[in-house]
Amino acid sequence: MTIVNRITQLFKADFHAVLDHIEEPELLLRQAIRDMEAELARQEQQVRNDGREQAGMTLRQKQLEQRLREFDEELDLCFGSGKDDLAKGLIRRKLETQRLILQLANRQDLQSQATVRRQALFTENRNTLDGLRQKADLFVLHAASRRNPDESDHAPCMNQNAVVSDDEVEVAFLREQEARSAS
Repeated sequence: MTIVNRITQLFKADFHAVLDHIEEPELLLRQAIRDMEAELARQEQQVRNDGREQAGMTLRQKQLEQRLREFDEELDLCFGSGKDDLAKGLIRRKLETQRLILQLANRQDLQSQATVRRQALFTENRNTLDGLRQKADLFVLHAASRRNPDESDHAPCMNQNAVVSDDEVEVAFLREQEARSAS
């Protein structure tokens, strides 16, 4: 039975090696990065939604606090005119509003904590994605140099950002010369 298991493992290993050669790792890497970018965009949207929800809860809390002030004015009026029955109904609504404010404040705290966690996760994932993009660029450059070994020595020079003009050399020379003459 162990021979069958070993032959099965060898077959799987050979099969995976064939798949690795068939698949283009650069394309798979690019697709993985695109998938990560889509997930990052979804997380960013969730963070924005959290902000809007937080703003909505803050507005609702202000409205409820305004309503509490109105209840106090109405209660003053009821007590001033001797309408105790009407005052009891207002007190009930005032107590309900106070409880709503407390519940809303608790919900805001929980939402704020969740938003902080989501923001931290978003930032961490964005940094991870940036690192993976850099590694992917290096991988693609390395893979290209393996395919075309003659061009590998010239690949870094092909980058237009690495080309330095004569004027830049002259300016840098003058700066270096000035720095050394000043000391």
